[in-house]
Amino acid sequence: MENQKQRIYDELNKMKIKYEVVEHEPVHTMEDMDRLGLPEKGTLCKNLFLRDAKGKRHFLVTADEKSKVDLKSLARQLGTSSLSFASEERLEKYLKLKQGSVTPFGLINDTDHAVEFFIDRSLSKCKSLGIHPCDNTATVFLSFKDLDKFLWNLDIDVIQIKF
Repeated sequence: MENQKQRIYDELNKMKIKYEVVEHEPVHTMEDMDRLGLPEKGTLCKNLFLRDAKGKRHFLVTADEKSKVDLKSLARQLGTSSLSFASEERLEKYLKLKQGSVTPFGLINDTDHAVEFFIDRSLSKCKSLGIHPCDNTATVFLSFKDLDKFLWNLDIDVIQIKF
């Protein structure tokens, strides 16, 4: 995992993206993150790796940690049948990530562009977003605009939705 984390930092530096890293103990849930006391640095994001009922479409959804995500409503917005959380095997296959480390940065590993990315529109108004660098032992804080720049450079469509 350490090399994935460094790969993200290297890419951010190569793109001249300004960011701040906070190293911390491994976290697996938003409750773990809250215990770290990081929110004053920016808006912490939760990331959901989902699949449709048939397992044909995969989605990475990034939202404010405080947002309530209703999977039925979200499925309608994404134009699919029911949604469920994708398995750890699918997470590894498509994003090369482990549970607890789901992040938009993981899309760097989706060279086939098999995962559709959606982000909460309200995050575009936040000063700084906190997301993992493909590893749950650190949080990277950067602007929405810079996250968009990072993903644009990977040829990822950033689709904004409303929660």
